[in-house]
Amino acid sequence: MSEIKISAIICTHNRDNYLGAAIDSLLAQEFAGEFEVVVVDNGSSDRTREVAEQRASNSRFKYVFESTLGLSVARNTGARVAQAEILAYLDDDAVATPHWLQVLYDTYQTNSQLAIAGGKVTLLWPAGVEPPQWLSPALAGNLGAYDLGDSLTYIQQPGLTPRGLNYSIRRSFLEDIGGFDPALGRVGKNLLSNEELQMTELALNRGWQVAYIPQALVAHNVAPERINRSWFFNRSWWQGISECYREQLAGKAGIGQFKIGGERFIRGLYKAMKYYNNPAQSFDNLVYAYGQVGYLNAVIQNLLFT
Repeated sequence: MSEIKISAIICTHNRDNYLGAAIDSLLAQEFAGEFEVVVVDNGSSDRTREVAEQRASNSRFKYVFESTLGLSVARNTGARVAQAEILAYLDDDAVATPHWLQVLYDTYQTNSQLAIAGGKVTLLWPAGVEPPQWLSPALAGNLGAYDLGDSLTYIQQPGLTPRGLNYSIRRSFLEDIGGFDPALGRVGKNLLSNEELQMTELALNRGWQVAYIPQALVAHNVAPERINRSWFFNRSWWQGISECYREQLAGKAGIGQFKIGGERFIRGLYKAMKYYNNPAQSFDNLVYAYGQVGYLNAVIQNLLFT
């Protein structure tokens, strides 16, 4: 059998309604060479295993069950099971375009210093649903949207790092840093995040490169339960907690975080009132301010219990 050049990995938890389309978009890839598709079932209790078994006859397909909850844990399991040097991660509710793997693979082949790469992400709205007026472009990013333009771009600011739903990484770099950090990333249905941002920081600090590749296009389904304001508040709360955890892991925790979080909270509230007549901009800033409450809550927890 020829060498597997790239491994496509889906980490999934209780999302059987989208999973089949995600897997099929990978099995149908137009790729010049051998590739594999690995599904990591992260403790699902729905029909995930059944959906996977329906595709088990495909020689490219592998299924593995990981009982320890956590996206970072599942990603590390996928990397361990996969065979290729280039690992491409697709979310279980996303659909890859036919040349996704080829575009990613070719970019790595032309740049030996590339550690991480991801592509443009568009949104797939439920049938009959239009984006609400209060949804700003920035908040659409919380639903997965990611667009830095139509040209290959090398990331210098960690905040612009590729989305985890359309994400690839070089195995040698991943092994060098010890894998994805289980302290960051979703666990079950909580919204802890920032693991990709941390990975970009680590890559840049070690002299690697991180790229945005617009042709590596993926579409991400917008789940109906996310089309309401409360979901965005919850998402922002967890984003604040994630930012606090990331700073702790980087050795930046301390009393100074109160000043940072407090200033951000006040700025968010001020702008929410300032742009009251602009529903999207006002709501965007209100959500931002609420996220700082989550950040400050995590700061207090860290100071009290460590």
